[in-house]
Amino acid sequence: MDLEEIQSVWSEMSDQLEHQKKLTDKIILDMTQEKFTKKFRTISMVETIGAVICFISALYMLFNFNTLDTWPLQACGIFSIAFLIGLPILTLKSLKNIQKINIGEQNIKDTLVSYNKAKNKVLAIQRLGIFLCFIFMMTCLPVFSKLMNGKDIFQQGSFPIWYVVIMGIFIVFFARWGYGCYKKITQSAEGILKELDI
Repeated sequence: MDLEEIQSVWSEMSDQLEHQKKLTDKIILDMTQEKFTKKFRTISMVETIGAVICFISALYMLFNFNTLDTWPLQACGIFSIAFLIGLPILTLKSLKNIQKINIGEQNIKDTLVSYNKAKNKVLAIQRLGIFLCFIFMMTCLPVFSKLMNGKDIFQQGSFPIWYVVIMGIFIVFFARWGYGCYKKITQSAEGILKELDI
């Protein structure tokens, strides 16, 4: 074998190795993208089911809004409807944005920056939701009391303290659990991305 043949074989092997490396990198990126997207799939499904329930409740309030015949009931109804429509939309949109991050589209450092922005937005919306839940707890009782039983809590002059205590405790525990799940999932997804940076 002369020198030219050796160079030709060497060049061909080098091209094959380069092609193999690109193929391996693509497979790794595709698998990482799937693992990353899968992290948010379950929580997106749960949030979608929750959003449907919220939308149905909001529609029920909206179609029966004329039953809310005093301004305090109407104010509670408007806030409740806005909460039941707005928060699920914000949550689903933020989850969709985080799932749309394409790992192979940019370098890993830029991907991590994009991910951190999306993650911070998701977690900020969750914190906002926790705060608004406490207000919703106070506004939905008068609305549903009027819509379901025809009773105006504001005219009766008695707001059930037991309701506030029980629902407050429930919201605190549920919010801690839910926010903890979101933090765990976002940290796990970030770990997947950081593995590519090694």
